[in-house]
Amino acid sequence: MTALPARDLAQIHVVAHRGSSDDAPEHTLSAYRRAIVDGADALECDVRLTRDGHLVCVHDRRIDRTSNGRGIVSTLELADLTELDWGSWRDNWEDYEDPEMPDRDRSQLLTLRSLLQAVADSGRHVEVAIETKHPTRYAGLVERRLIALLDEFGWGGTTAREDSPVRIMSFSQISLRRIRQLAPGLPTVFLMDRVPLRFRDGSLPTGVRIAGPSIDIVRAHPGYVDRAHRSGAAVHVWTVDHVADIELCASLGVDAIITNRPKRVLEHLGRTGASPPAPAGGS
Repeated sequence: MTALPARDLAQIHVVAHRGSSDDAPEHTLSAYRRAIVDGADALECDVRLTRDGHLVCVHDRRIDRTSNGRGIVSTLELADLTELDWGSWRDNWEDYEDPEMPDRDRSQLLTLRSLLQAVADSGRHVEVAIETKHPTRYAGLVERRLIALLDEFGWGGTTAREDSPVRIMSFSQISLRRIRQLAPGLPTVFLMDRVPLRFRDGSLPTGVRIAGPSIDIVRAHPGYVDRAHRSGAAVHVWTVDHVADIELCASLGVDAIITNRPKRVLEHLGRTGASPPAPAGGS
């Protein structure tokens, strides 16, 4: 990697993907609290709507991989989901200080409300990157419930953009359009596992100011980052865990690195013990 000034490296936002999910079960309160302690600038989460209308932090459509239950999130009620174990799928007894009393924060279902409360109580500025998962049987209800919840915290449609720690991400342009209609002040991120032909010049869907390319895109087409910047967009890259990819992103001047290993990325960027940078949203 070409050596960059320390101030440039310090300006790269580090976003904890599903929390510090390399060190604790993804989407658990333990993973997010670990990320806050590790110094992550932002927390990334996926949200899905339960049958009875609660937003929960679960990536997959089905619960089989990350819990000891089976079924589809949208067909199950919150009470059913909270009875399940969401941590033992990847834990072993060595992960607990006291094996006789496992940490419930590592095994309980996390609602978005609980995550937002943890951010509000964190004692420092921590941003939240919320990804809406689509397709879903509830269509626009997901976005409406999401904005209503954010409004309860003062972080939604009636809050000035610079005052809210929240940005909304999605692979779905329809979802981002709904968010813009419901809460035009919230920053939005267009996630991409491939760049659609009409956006290869660095442009983005109307109203979106942050590009969210995968690390595969950046590896294959490093010039995309500069094109996005020239169009006025910020660039947030997912999921960046390996040293070579961290260095590639840093050399290209990306605005944010989304990673399962926030502590390691911060250390590699020389951010150990450093104050977090200013928010990395688009202009």
